[in-house]
Amino acid sequence: MSDFRLRVFAAVARHLSFTKAGQELFISQPAVTKHIRELEAQYGQRLLARRGNRVALTEAGRLLLLHAEAVEASARQLDEQLLGLRDPDEAAGRLRLGASTTLCQYVLPAWLPAFQQRYPQVQLTLLNVNSERIAEALLRGDLDLGFVEGRTKSRDLHYEPLLPDELVAVRRATPAGPPPTPLPLAEALAHPLVLRERGSGTLEVLEMALRELKIKLGELHVAIYLDSTEAIKGYLAAAPAALGFVSRRALARELAGGVLEVVPVAGLRLPRHFEAVWVQGQPLTRPAQRFLSFSQAQGKGEEMTGGAG
Repeated sequence: MSDFRLRVFAAVARHLSFTKAGQELFISQPAVTKHIRELEAQYGQRLLARRGNRVALTEAGRLLLLHAEAVEASARQLDEQLLGLRDPDEAAGRLRLGASTTLCQYVLPAWLPAFQQRYPQVQLTLLNVNSERIAEALLRGDLDLGFVEGRTKSRDLHYEPLLPDELVAVRRATPAGPPPTPLPLAEALAHPLVLRERGSGTLEVLEMALRELKIKLGELHVAIYLDSTEAIKGYLAAAPAALGFVSRRALARELAGGVLEVVPVAGLRLPRHFEAVWVQGQPLTRPAQRFLSFSQAQGKGEEMTGGAG
């Protein structure tokens, strides 16, 4: 878009949240508020109705959102056409990726530099939200390609396996080290549990595994739900009685540093697959096709070499 304030407004309108709009655009909440106030001053009317912590579009806001979306689509089309003229065989254009937390923090960052070196004309962005919100963003047209880690599938989306993963039980490191034999399941689940938030693929995998064992999450002592793996690891490091469930890929630094330790649990295995996802029946853009092929090759390479730990 030619006016960054319109991008800010469109993000607020999509999320109905100043905080989430700021997270999407990597700017502070006060900056979001400033841009919205400038737009309201420019047009001389309220664009958003604020009721406590809730945000809703006014009639003027709905009209501006239509305009903002049209401007964004036009700018995107122009960028792709101009870049295509410069090098028709290059994977040029904008590529809007979205990845759930584990992938965004522990898998994709190590892959992106090589892709950017290979395809320098691609204008790359990466959104970090949970699996549920990745699906929503794809269906709204806000992303070109997503990467998720849950088991629930939408009939409106197409999924391709990318990379295997495993959730493990983890706690603050103890002087004696991890137990020599797996903990009984009942003993492990008696700990205060530290879990990911609703809508995350990590929580979904755990909840489905427990359901197969006739255990309801609501019957357990959940100390807290947190919205990132880093927050869970930080909490566990300060709470010796607690037990959390996170990806093994997220633990290399803490295990090596003796901060956390993996706790085997009898009868509880939590394998899962990371998957690439896009809208069913909708062809991928050339940059998205290139990144999908690139990421699948990276995933196969990790499988052959034993992955990230």
